[in-house]
Amino acid sequence: MSPLDTCIAALRSGPTDALFDAVEKATAAAVGHKLFTLLYVAPNGKRVKRLYTNMPNEYPVGGYKEVTDTPWRRQILQEKRAWIGFDAGDIKSAFLDYELILSLGCESAMNVPVVYNGRLLGTMNLLDAKGHYTKTDPDKCALFAALLVGPFLDAIAADPG
Repeated sequence: MSPLDTCIAALRSGPTDALFDAVEKATAAAVGHKLFTLLYVAPNGKRVKRLYTNMPNEYPVGGYKEVTDTPWRRQILQEKRAWIGFDAGDIKSAFLDYELILSLGCESAMNVPVVYNGRLLGTMNLLDAKGHYTKTDPDKCALFAALLVGPFLDAIAADPG
């Protein structure tokens, strides 16, 4: 079964974590990553919450992360366009937790928006070594992000505020 077929089977049969695991493995095969997380945008639009991570000790599921006004925020949250950070400088300019990210050996990042009906629901986040991602990599992952719409809508609907 192809990675896409595995994702679709997980989407159809559940549970949600099976889909998240399948998408994580599929994106690892498509473009690679050291760190993989899924974040949804809270209803107030000012913070994000982690739904999934492949590094639960460093980045546990749950808890909110405030979103500050940066070029990253505008590109992802307002323009709904993928963002790529190519080196440590890009990581530092985009993320408040850059020290932890860099300590994990991640000096590049790719954030792929999860969008439904023109609404940004959250992001699929892949991080790896310096210079790992290219400008065409978001296109290789867009279909996997689209498979996350249902679980993201469920998480947002269940969010208390």
